[in-house]
Amino acid sequence: MERVCKLKKEVSQMIYKEELLMDKLELVDTLQQLGVAYHFKDEINSVLTNIHESMDQNSLSTMFDDLYKVSLLFRLLRMHGFSVTEDIFRIYIDHEGNCREKLYSDIKGILSLYQASFLAKEGEKMLEIARHFTTKHLTIFLESSKYDNSRLKEHVAYALEIPLNWRIERLHSRWFIEQYKIDEQIRPALLELAVLDFNLIQNLYKKELKQVSRWWTDLGLYEKLPFVRDRLVENYVGSVFIAFEPEHSRFRKAMSQSNCLITTLDDVYDVYGSLDELEVFTDAIQQWDVTATGGLPENFQMCILALFNTVEDHGNEVLKEKGLYVIPYLRRAWKDLCKAFLVEARWYHNGYAPTLEEYLQNAHVSIAGIVSLSNAYCINDYVTAKDLEQFSYGYPNIVRYSSMNFRLYNDLATSSEEIKRGDIDKSIQCTMHDKSVTESVARQEIKELILKNWTLLNGELVNNYALERYFKNVALNIPRMAQRVYQHGDGYGMPDSDTKNLVTSILLQPIN
Repeated sequence: MERVCKLKKEVSQMIYKEELLMDKLELVDTLQQLGVAYHFKDEINSVLTNIHESMDQNSLSTMFDDLYKVSLLFRLLRMHGFSVTEDIFRIYIDHEGNCREKLYSDIKGILSLYQASFLAKEGEKMLEIARHFTTKHLTIFLESSKYDNSRLKEHVAYALEIPLNWRIERLHSRWFIEQYKIDEQIRPALLELAVLDFNLIQNLYKKELKQVSRWWTDLGLYEKLPFVRDRLVENYVGSVFIAFEPEHSRFRKAMSQSNCLITTLDDVYDVYGSLDELEVFTDAIQQWDVTATGGLPENFQMCILALFNTVEDHGNEVLKEKGLYVIPYLRRAWKDLCKAFLVEARWYHNGYAPTLEEYLQNAHVSIAGIVSLSNAYCINDYVTAKDLEQFSYGYPNIVRYSSMNFRLYNDLATSSEEIKRGDIDKSIQCTMHDKSVTESVARQEIKELILKNWTLLNGELVNNYALERYFKNVALNIPRMAQRVYQHGDGYGMPDSDTKNLVTSILLQPIN
């Protein structure tokens, strides 16, 4: 720890000593991709604020002399919530949507523009054009034999697989650290700090997982409910993907517990309960009254007691430390989730096939993003009474957009198998029925809907919210997590070697 403190001071001084604007931006970008930027929030905010306040946005592109620099500036400003328009790319893309010829050989610039294009807001046509153009030309570059820069090709292949704005921060940092080791312009202090920090946080994760495991064992639900999926480790790793920084330890543990309960309730609604039982069960949760479960089997009462006690524990911890009563907001999310579960159970038991619109209206709630984001809002060190007052008016739009992409990524990977097991139609099947199209066409439409939701999420980056950076980042990380977990199939419902590799890289294998 002493060495880490010394390195942090050295890097902090490095940030302030940089004189050239471009050097400052590249340093900020490197810190973020190495996963240590959270140590330097004030310094980074100061750098970006000064840049944003001093620039003339109408002539922003004249501040730099190439596409790489303009794209990097745009990406860093927008991802930190600063207002910057797509017009800075006018000198590279004309009014007809054609890209200037001088771009075609600038692979580094095209790659930078590609990454920037995935921060487009809804309606930004120029960035949409840029995304198509850069994807096409990076693909050509990757397939061409005339280019022999293997390291650049590796970075291009990595970007085309998943753009930076869609990647899980902790997994990307691990990859980037290995890349930085062989960088020609490596700064040894940054590398040493990143490696030490990654390994120290990994040790913290192991301690947290032990604590959550003890809670799950003591709860005894898995032993008493054999139909329930036991996904404790995956649930904890998911919480790391959503908020990796050490300061969010309490949220990670609460979120891991919540994920275990979400899986339990999901299996109760999908596998175990009859419709009559689920009606009573849901009503008891709406009343938040365990005595309202009269007549239900003991298994149902155990589930409700586990849910109620866990939520109250989370809320009471905040009440004790901050004097804030967050329990009503935590309860609201669980009540809304169970109502959505019941809607799907009614559809299934009654043989009803919802339209896509009906399905999505309910499914963005039943995926449980509202529980994750309510936990993020209420169970953290930053929440204030004013924040809770704003939250009392309902969920902000960012909750819907984040949850919707969580649902759609899940559907792309799991819908066919879930239907085989006996579940309702998902977004793909609803699209097929509504539009009389094939499954492949429906899948493509869902992918386009995911892309649209990302633009809506990006638009929320510049909106004012309570707990701005932290809450927005959690909202972004939820679909990032879903994209990765379901990238090669159902990495949660049917864990495979890919899931094991994720767990190993996050929890078990330190960086040398």
